[in-house]
Amino acid sequence: MKILVLHGPNLNLLGRRDPSQYGAMTLDAINALLENQAEKDGLELKFLQTNSEGELVEAVQKAIGSADGILINPGAYTHTSIALRDAITASALPVVEVHLSNIYSREEFRKHSYVSGVALGVISGFRENSYFLGLQALVLHLKKSME
Repeated sequence: MKILVLHGPNLNLLGRRDPSQYGAMTLDAINALLENQAEKDGLELKFLQTNSEGELVEAVQKAIGSADGILINPGAYTHTSIALRDAITASALPVVEVHLSNIYSREEFRKHSYVSGVALGVISGFRENSYFLGLQALVLHLKKSME
């Protein structure tokens, strides 16, 4: 099973960016935890972090035919990117949206997600565990759809 893991803008700053909201773990450490779990489950993960909306859209498009699903933290593009939503829809790939913080307990503008309407589900507020839980949910969905 091949999973594309996408990290949106500013997630490269994890570990020093508002640890009270996002935790102290770096993005490399989160990726290492996911990779460790992937090895146990026989998964192949491909990681991309970008601050560019266009690169995220292109990554989703390139995943068509090369990935079985996408785990994505769109960062601020969650709340602004119709282009990312459209790419996810066009890909027809199962997508799980994750967020380190609970976006629904924050500022009003963060409570709306363009991505969640086209995702299998959203896991939010569990810091690095949001990624781990999101990966589990995506794998369970993919296994079930292969039965």
